[in-house]
Amino acid sequence: MTEESPPPPEPGHLRPTSGAALAVCAVVGLALGWLIHPLALRAGGTAPVVTWVQALVPVFVAALIGFVAWHTWRTLQVHRIPMEPHRAVNRLVLGRACALVGALVAGGYAGYAVSWLGDAAELAEQRVTRSAVAAVGGIAVVVASVLLERACRVRSDDEAA
Repeated sequence: MTEESPPPPEPGHLRPTSGAALAVCAVVGLALGWLIHPLALRAGGTAPVVTWVQALVPVFVAALIGFVAWHTWRTLQVHRIPMEPHRAVNRLVLGRACALVGALVAGGYAGYAVSWLGDAAELAEQRVTRSAVAAVGGIAVVVASVLLERACRVRSDDEAA
C-alpha cells in the first residue's frame, strides 16, 4: 500500500500557505482556548481575564502587516521596482509565519470566548467581548499575512511574454 505524495515544488518556487494548514492551526487554537477556562478552575485558580491591551494587540499587528503588504505590493506590482532577494524572502516568511500564528491566536481567543458563553460568572460577559475582539484581530492578522505572502509573488518569465 503506497500513497502517492504530491510532486515537490520546482526549485525556486514555493507554494502559498494552504487553507488546510490555517484551518489546522485555528482548530488547535480553538481547542486550547476552550480548555483554558475549565483547566484553570480545576487547578483551584481563577480563569484569566482578557484585558483590552491583549484584545487590541492582534488588531495592531494586523495593521502593521497590512501596511507592509500594501507597500510590498506597490513596490513589486505597481512600480515594478525589483526587491533584493533576501528582503523578499524575509517578507514571504513573515507573511507565512504570521498567517499560521494568527490562525492559532484567532482560534485560541474564539475558544476562550465560547467557553464563557452561558456562564453566570461576574466577568463572563467581559471575557467573551474582549476575547471576541482578539479573535477578530487574529483573523485580520491571517488576512493581512496572506496578502503579504501574495504581494511577494513576481511574474515569471513565461507570464511576462
